[in-house]
Amino acid sequence: MKSGTMKKILHMLAPYTPLVVLAVFLATVTVAAQLMIPYCVGRAVDKIVGAGNVDFGGLSKIFLMIGLLVAVASGTEFALSAVNNHVAFHVLADMREKCFKKLGKLPLKYLDGRAFGEVSSVILSDAEQFSDGLLLGFTQLYTGLATIVGVLIIMFVMRWEIALVVVVLTPLSLFVAKLIASRTYKMFQKQAVARAEQTAFVDETVANLKVVKAYGRERANAELFEEGNEKLRAASLRAVFFSSTTNPVTRFINATVYAAVAFAGALLAIATAGTAAVFTVGDLTSFLAYSTEYTKPFNEISEVAAEFQNALACAARMFALCEEEEEPSDELCSDLGEAEGKVELQNVFFSYDPDRPLIEGLSLEAAAGKRVAIVGPTGCGKTTLINLLMRFYDVSDGKVTVDGKDIRTVTRHSLRENYGMVLQDTWLKEGTVRENLLFGAPESSEEEMIAAAKAAHAHGFITRLPQGYDTVIGNDGSLSEGQRQLLCIARVMLHRPPMLILDEATSSIDTRTELLVQDAFTDLMRGRTCFVVAHRLSTIRTADLILVMRAGHIVEQGTHQELLSRGGFYAELYAAQFEN
Repeated sequence: MKSGTMKKILHMLAPYTPLVVLAVFLATVTVAAQLMIPYCVGRAVDKIVGAGNVDFGGLSKIFLMIGLLVAVASGTEFALSAVNNHVAFHVLADMREKCFKKLGKLPLKYLDGRAFGEVSSVILSDAEQFSDGLLLGFTQLYTGLATIVGVLIIMFVMRWEIALVVVVLTPLSLFVAKLIASRTYKMFQKQAVARAEQTAFVDETVANLKVVKAYGRERANAELFEEGNEKLRAASLRAVFFSSTTNPVTRFINATVYAAVAFAGALLAIATAGTAAVFTVGDLTSFLAYSTEYTKPFNEISEVAAEFQNALACAARMFALCEEEEEPSDELCSDLGEAEGKVELQNVFFSYDPDRPLIEGLSLEAAAGKRVAIVGPTGCGKTTLINLLMRFYDVSDGKVTVDGKDIRTVTRHSLRENYGMVLQDTWLKEGTVRENLLFGAPESSEEEMIAAAKAAHAHGFITRLPQGYDTVIGNDGSLSEGQRQLLCIARVMLHRPPMLILDEATSSIDTRTELLVQDAFTDLMRGRTCFVVAHRLSTIRTADLILVMRAGHIVEQGTHQELLSRGGFYAELYAAQFEN
């Protein structure tokens, strides 16, 4: 799994190959300049032979060289940081964009089966963790490895005997780092899942805070939050604690390496004193500095390895989102064009869960320009029927046709362009009133927009807003639910599509305004095929056809008077509302 994730990450880095190469070059120059400094320091020590025997000329040249090396290392390190950040944040933006675009291609069943916060956590939190832990750690990883290799080469060239001491102790540090890194991946994976669950719960609570307060669920939600917080705390503590042990353990091993180099170097200096292959105090000084330079990357690499595991876990969740099965492609589908509005369902079967049948053998015919009302108890399949008409879900068997064309053979865009929807749950985007009204018909004129607002009886309150049609609105509570619904009605009136779906479209409007809006709807629905989902049966008395649904089946159909005269299920529903 981890190797597969790494391949995908490298694929994401492919467009930035020139910058990655530049980063590698800058890192190499930085490491080379830094590794030359301990050698120069050792040579400087050898220029101080004793009292009154100091080579000031030689020292000056060495100090000048050290200054130049420091300047080069600092400059390339700054440039490296800039390049690395550029690559990291661009890849992060690419990943987020890829995930966000994927959301538009996913079937609704994916989003319906997950909490909103869980999906947003992947795009926001996991992406951030991915960038910080993985991409920004690439520099430390490469510079660390380059430093280790560079130091070994220099030490073997200077004195292979002491270099051998370092090499013998190295596997111990590598073993510890590998042991810890191999066990932290699953821990960070659990942490990411717990964090997503907590984010989803917080988002859900904030979005429905009125409901929480209305039902007195504050304490219960606080307890649920504490449970989720405890789960996240336990997962985080275990992952962070276990990964944090790498630093003290590797520091202990590094101190052991330093002591071994000092001891072996001191013995070698004594043994070679006065010989041609003398190991000078300056050489020992360089070796001690190199032992520190050699062991320091192991600390950094061990820290990076822990973050690396966290980043891989987060990246795996992002790639899992990007690889979810998409809606079937519309590439081979035709354009529906402007529909006349004849809609048929032929022996349709559908269920959200294969083990729980919902709609079985449903057939109906809605003639063009007719008004069809759909009634029935909660859970009977009214909203599901709307989902099938709009092709938010595809039927399991049978077919839905518009003007004789199976809707699976036409593009979703052309199908949905022929529908106008006003739902019980209003939706307005963050923007001006004008932008919200023109959302479905951006080419409409100012006069047409105002006419639609007047028809929906929204013009009055719009003009009383601070900037009228240019007032910025959203989900800030500046508009009442009824006003929001009037704007949604005005929006569909401006679009004037050949087919309409009204799902309790006037549920949040006062009775007086509802009567006025119903008149406007009567005008809007004239000559258009309309599907009206209603709980208040008084609003559908004039429908051309009323479909009575029960447990996914149409149990009765006819006009209002016909259904009442039969004394069946519709008559029972009607009596329950008006004869109490």
